[in-house]
Amino acid sequence: MTSATWRIAAASSIGTSHVKQGSVCQDSHACRIMQDADGSDVVVLVASDGAGSATRADAGSDCACSTIVEAVEVCLAKGRRVASFTFDDARDWVDHVQRAIAYRAEQDGATERDYACTLLVAIIGTDAAAFLQIGDGAMVATDEIGEWSWIHWPQRGDYANSTYFVTEKNACNQMAFDVIARPIDDVAVFTDGIEPLVLHYATKTVHSPFFNAMLGPVLASTRSGLDRNLSTSLEKYLASPKVCERTDDDKTLILATRRNAAATTESA
Repeated sequence: MTSATWRIAAASSIGTSHVKQGSVCQDSHACRIMQDADGSDVVVLVASDGAGSATRADAGSDCACSTIVEAVEVCLAKGRRVASFTFDDARDWVDHVQRAIAYRAEQDGATERDYACTLLVAIIGTDAAAFLQIGDGAMVATDEIGEWSWIHWPQRGDYANSTYFVTEKNACNQMAFDVIARPIDDVAVFTDGIEPLVLHYATKTVHSPFFNAMLGPVLASTRSGLDRNLSTSLEKYLASPKVCERTDDDKTLILATRRNAAATTESA
């Protein structure tokens, strides 16, 4: 059963390796609820992981997230619906990001490579969802029977521990983009710091119990849109020893649902 109200918890947390290095969290995220041409809600969830080797990675990931949200909002304002989004639209959004980062680099007297970052975008309307990915991290969603599955598997580069970045000239050649023509009620977006907790690499499957447990408080939330209190609790969890013992990287996790707890209980 689908309710009309999206509830969201989202957080980015610095990794212990970055704390030791005296650096900042290079992950960023953004969440926004918009309306399509029919006045129906469209939730836009974005996460970005700044490259560890990039000197302005935190600024790059922040710019990527805010620019994508603005680009999607402009697209919807022109009367578009999620089901009509195409690869060309996604390529235009990435172009907006690249131009925004290029402008920032010029203003700062830096290079675009200094802002290198990955990009994960989930855009979910009433009866369709669009997913865009450049780099590692992943997005997962529940299917028609409530099981979690990944949308695109994390992208790896040609060398160990490497991936692709939205700042690269050929980024669109690496971009994964799909439109799923069915309602999606639960979704999670996460950067690569979360991967060890939730993905089984050998079988290329999702560890569903993690997401079922983490989504519980979001399902129970009575606050529409971003639940800031729940997001604060999520950030504390991501910074906890229980999580940091398994991953020392920066971590971003966004959890969103438009189901309600009563409907979940009835269908169980």
